[in-house]
Amino acid sequence: DRFMMRTATWSALAQFICLTISFGLLVYSFAVSDFSVRLIAEHSHSAKPLLYKLSGTWGNHEGSLLLWALILSLFGALFAFFSKMASLPLKTLSLSMQGLVSVGFLLFLIFTSNPFERLFPVPPDGQDLNPLLQDPGLAFHPPFLYLGYVGLSMTFSFAIAGLIAGKVDADWARALRPWTLVAWSTLTVGIALGSYWAYYELGWGGWWFWDPVENASLMPWLVATALLHCVIVVEKREALKSWTILLAILAFGFSLLGTFIVRSGIITSVHAFANDPERGVFILLILLVFLGLGFGLYVWRSNLLTPKGYFLPISREGALIYNNLILSISALVVLVGTLYPLFLDILTGAKISVGPPFFNISIGWLMVLLLLALPIGAMLPWKKGDISPVLKRLRIAIVLSLAVMLVIWVTQTNSHAWFAPIGLGLAVWAILGIIADISLRIRLGSVPLTNSLGRLLKLPRAEWAKLVAHFGIAVTAIGITAVSAWQVEDIRVVPPQSSFTLSGYTLKFDGVERQHGVNYRTDKGTVEVFKAGQPLATLYPEKRFYPVQNTTTTEAAIMSGFFGDVYIVLGEPRQNGHWVLRTYIKPFANWIWGGALLMAVGGIISIFRKSSGYVKHVTHVILLALCLAQVPLMAHAQLNQTDPVELNQSEEKRANNLYKELRCLVCRNQSIAESDAQLAVDLRTLVSEKISQGKTDDDIRTFLVARYGDYILLNPPMQKNTLILWLIAPISLLIGVFVASRVFQQKHTQIH
Repeated sequence: DRFMMRTATWSALAQFICLTISFGLLVYSFAVSDFSVRLIAEHSHSAKPLLYKLSGTWGNHEGSLLLWALILSLFGALFAFFSKMASLPLKTLSLSMQGLVSVGFLLFLIFTSNPFERLFPVPPDGQDLNPLLQDPGLAFHPPFLYLGYVGLSMTFSFAIAGLIAGKVDADWARALRPWTLVAWSTLTVGIALGSYWAYYELGWGGWWFWDPVENASLMPWLVATALLHCVIVVEKREALKSWTILLAILAFGFSLLGTFIVRSGIITSVHAFANDPERGVFILLILLVFLGLGFGLYVWRSNLLTPKGYFLPISREGALIYNNLILSISALVVLVGTLYPLFLDILTGAKISVGPPFFNISIGWLMVLLLLALPIGAMLPWKKGDISPVLKRLRIAIVLSLAVMLVIWVTQTNSHAWFAPIGLGLAVWAILGIIADISLRIRLGSVPLTNSLGRLLKLPRAEWAKLVAHFGIAVTAIGITAVSAWQVEDIRVVPPQSSFTLSGYTLKFDGVERQHGVNYRTDKGTVEVFKAGQPLATLYPEKRFYPVQNTTTTEAAIMSGFFGDVYIVLGEPRQNGHWVLRTYIKPFANWIWGGALLMAVGGIISIFRKSSGYVKHVTHVILLALCLAQVPLMAHAQLNQTDPVELNQSEEKRANNLYKELRCLVCRNQSIAESDAQLAVDLRTLVSEKISQGKTDDDIRTFLVARYGDYILLNPPMQKNTLILWLIAPISLLIGVFVASRVFQQKHTQIH
């Protein structure tokens, strides 16, 4: 009945309107400080600035879950009115599935996480929001992240609709592509904003720590990236249908898994929202129901997913399979590395560390393989190709990339940064590959320059999207490599009106002044930055105290530049007006997030390809939001309280190095240098006391390992029960290559 089918469109709109009203009422209640609502009494305060009152709406479990439900309904409403490429039956099935997902989360919201629960008697004031969350970044980061997370529900719903209707073809892929791009682009921005927030808000100057909650957002992003490339193959060649459906199910499954990790309380993290097993069970039930439904339909209807197009391994399709293999293995590595310690603890009681060393090495070499193939795959033809002509066209890029590697290897002074030539050489290789690809397409050098420029301007939007996104990958690779290899750190005790030099900069510490903010008091330092005698900036690092939460934080001051940042954190006061000052020089740090935003812009540009006017209007709104996301945020970061034990400058440096080596046993994946937990504060005090007593670093490590075991070390020695983790990536790659080669052999046999 077509009338009943059309009611799905208006039902989706009605749900969106109702949830918009609900969310608007909650925002209004936060704005006017209505402490008769328990959520507001627990997460707001009358003296808090209006911006943080509003962003506090989603700075907690219940409010963020209502935002999640609102975005679910938003995607349903947008799909109902703007998806012109999907047939009415397919659209109706998709909306029905999206509505079913919404029902699951609305039940979760109503029965376990009601944001409108009343409180009586009404308290005179609230308990305030966690000072770490009183930050402009929290006004943008969660909404973008949820747009990505929840946007993948639309790809899931459309995939299920395709399975039920038995219609998984080029038209289906063409209708799916824009929704996948919107979800992927917004998730990219959300992850980038979260990384930048951690960079300036957590005070340790890092941009990614492989925290379980960070990993929870990375896994769906990796799978969604693979899905994006797979949809292209279905659209162009009607091949890889089965794999594309599977990725659509897994991408949303990883989003639900991330929700479970953040809200179930199974892990402790500065990013986590809740610590309630009852809620965790409900989310786990939602995860099992929808994954079970998806995989069940996938098995039942697999006979409808027979590919039509045939292609050889050396082809554009083959390159995209290679891309999918690397990305899928990366997601598997992150998944196992995140959950393995938890399962091992449950099954054996053993506590192991799976932190940055494992992830950096395991994911690092996979990304090397991905970057190596990036320019080659982009230049291969569809169906059947030959790698020799491609390498010939890339010969200049090969020579220049090797030259860059050699120059960096010879000139760099940090012997531990062996990876710098590899990372930067591969980034240059990717950029030169993009230039070679463009040159080939516009026939640069083969036709007059004016003709080449004309061809450049007429390149399809899809090509521009690919070039911008791939360029963003290279830019991010440069930022990650440079800041990891060449960062300079300096920790010293400085008196007022004193100066020191660091990496070509002269920094003058003018002293500290006590001031009062809206809902805090602060010790505000002044540091002038010079280079070659010329003033560059005046920075104001702060140490703030929030009396309502009884919490001390530090607002770092950052001088951001195109080629790097000067990052200053004010530490603890010492005798005679001296202060501990921590200074970092971070080369190319901003390129990490600039590259991520370029990737997102590339994704949004791709939506314009042959899109309807409606989709263009939606895309304009998303592009505007991306621009807002690039507005520079006020740089500040939290610094953990340190021990008042008096140490000289060399002892301070030793203490800080040891802080970074020792695990916070409360936070698990953070060092005691980064944690605010009381146990971390006590351990810092203990380390400082041991140093002041003349103990060596090895003595301190031995003492702590004897008391707490190897788990106290953030990077413990290799153990037998961690060997399986290191083998996951290479074994998975070998299995993937073997399976792919067998499939190609079978197809070749069937044809001949």
